[in-house]
Amino acid sequence: MTQHQIKEVVLCADDYALNAPVSQGIVALAVLGRLSATSVMSLSPRWSEDVVALRDVRERLDVGLHLDWTSGFALDAGQGSGGTEVRLRSALRLYKQKNIEDQIERQLDAFEAQWQAAPDHIDSHEHVHQLPVFRQALINVLMRRYAAHAHRPWLRVSGVTPLEKLAHSCAWPTVGPVLGAYGFNASMDDYARHMQSWLASAPADKTALIMCNPAVSAQADDPLGNTRKREFAYLAGHDFVQHLMDASVRVVRGSGKPMLPV
Repeated sequence: MTQHQIKEVVLCADDYALNAPVSQGIVALAVLGRLSATSVMSLSPRWSEDVVALRDVRERLDVGLHLDWTSGFALDAGQGSGGTEVRLRSALRLYKQKNIEDQIERQLDAFEAQWQAAPDHIDSHEHVHQLPVFRQALINVLMRRYAAHAHRPWLRVSGVTPLEKLAHSCAWPTVGPVLGAYGFNASMDDYARHMQSWLASAPADKTALIMCNPAVSAQADDPLGNTRKREFAYLAGHDFVQHLMDASVRVVRGSGKPMLPV
């Protein structure tokens, strides 16, 4: 990469509507122009309430669906289990594809009932949408619902994966590789160093995605509450802006829509 080449990265905050501090933090970062996407947990009882604040920033970032089979919301809805069990059952092809398609449809319906529009993108809690059975079910649903749309919802993909190959076979847009994974127990300084590493490793020839999990404060019953609070503080601060500049990275929307000036 030459000195004047600018790399592009989608910065996506996961778990909108998980709890009030998460939703508040994501909206605040959107207002600051730090995020370019967020993913909504449409099974959350908070979605019908928290959608109001998100509508106020809808022109500032892509708003997508965070498909869910592993959180407490999914368990309460009768369509979830622990991540380890989901991965094992998926690997053994123990899920019925039609059942997974029905669950995807219900989560999309719940999203659209409040948002009054199709999602800009689709990903999932713990990346389950990329697993066997789930990925084909997802492509089938997307083709039925959105194939005729001028702007198809883009898919988060971790790299050259079976889901990416499926998506490309039907000309479905994707964004990846995905960066942003770490142990969730880092200090804010450690998180800043992680971010610098992710920005440096983002490819110059395609748009990467960095996932994040910010919240304006730590909710007592959220095991990642303090981690989310530290991520928010860093992303809202000047150091993040400087690190973007140092790495010659521009935050963009996966949909191709423009980032609005702050």
